[in-house]
Amino acid sequence: MRKYVIMGVQGSGKGTQSALLAGDLDLVHISVGDIFRWHVKNHTKLGAQVRRLVAAGELVGDDLVAEVVGDRLQLHDWNYGFIIDGFPRSRGQAEFFLESYDIDGVIHLDLPDDEVRRRVLARRLCSRCGMDYNLIAHRPAVEGRCDVCGGDLITREDDAPDALARRLADYHSKIDPVIELFRRKEYVMTIDARADKTTVQQTIRTRLNLPAYTPSEGEPVRL
Repeated sequence: MRKYVIMGVQGSGKGTQSALLAGDLDLVHISVGDIFRWHVKNHTKLGAQVRRLVAAGELVGDDLVAEVVGDRLQLHDWNYGFIIDGFPRSRGQAEFFLESYDIDGVIHLDLPDDEVRRRVLARRLCSRCGMDYNLIAHRPAVEGRCDVCGGDLITREDDAPDALARRLADYHSKIDPVIELFRRKEYVMTIDARADKTTVQQTIRTRLNLPAYTPSEGEPVRL
């Protein structure tokens, strides 16, 4: 059983890299962001709460994140392990997490803030099927239209410049100390996330002593 934490600022490729590892190793990918987006899309009570916070330009509180992650891990559907992103978000959560789960490593995707802004402000989301696009490396065949279902491509509410600036400040104030705590316990491997997704994935696997990554034929290069 393998248990990994992946950390990095928004736009660093946590979701992409997690999905690649999870698919090959039969791990469960637990994404806090995906969980919240599912609740918003399905109009649950939690989704309404998250939408109100986003509309007000506020961040989802750490207590709510911890509750959601705790509930998800209690499902115990991760027979071969998990890779979790978006958590922990504080030193207290990190210390509790280390006491509760014998993790095998922390993957830190390091990306400068200027590159974060460039990537995040280029992101688009299909309003119909939810397909993700990044206009830097994955442009649709028809401008503004999803290649899969033809739906309109929109900018996420939380990808506005002001919201991004708040998230960057929040990330550095809360997450940098968490990474430092993990680093002192020798869990952290820092990966340069500026390269393309294949290079980043190969580097992660080399550092974790895992089998090499083989991209599928015709697979697009995405950040």
